[in-house]
Amino acid sequence: MSASVPTVGVSSTHPKNMPAEHAALPVWNAENWFYEDWPVGQKIRSLRRTMAEGDSHLFNTLVTDIHPYVQDQMFAESEGIFGRRLIAGAFVFSAGLGLVATNCINAFSYGYDRLRFIKPVFIGDTIYAIRTNLDKQPKYKEMGLIRASYEVFKGEGELVLYCEHLQTVKYKNPADFIGKTEK
Repeated sequence: MSASVPTVGVSSTHPKNMPAEHAALPVWNAENWFYEDWPVGQKIRSLRRTMAEGDSHLFNTLVTDIHPYVQDQMFAESEGIFGRRLIAGAFVFSAGLGLVATNCINAFSYGYDRLRFIKPVFIGDTIYAIRTNLDKQPKYKEMGLIRASYEVFKGEGELVLYCEHLQTVKYKNPADFIGKTEK
């Protein structure tokens, strides 16, 4: 793995509907890497996030998840197998992956594989995520397919979620992949 591979945006998309001096600035939290720039084996770790009750409630309301394990404190304490309310798995997935998400202008989500909710996450738990670039392969005329694993941990390193994200990513030089892609 080369330390010099650029993965953080160093140039702008240069939008035409704003002042030129603003359009020339690099975009914060955006990457502009291409398929060729994607280093297999690279790992990144996120900052941590505490899963607050208000965030959990807002997410549950937004997706209409009113399951008693995530919405009913009395049920969770008296009848639930964990003795307290859970954070919805969909929220752990969304928040965990969001912690290491990028805004790469050349990448498009293709899907997720191997999604597993390994351990419960509760109100007040703190999570963080590690993304590992697993592999890549030429796929289409203009884009290749990359696969990254996402591991979400709580506390001091207890694995709670695992999945693999597939993305199609534009080639910097599509001509280099002629004859190497799917028909």
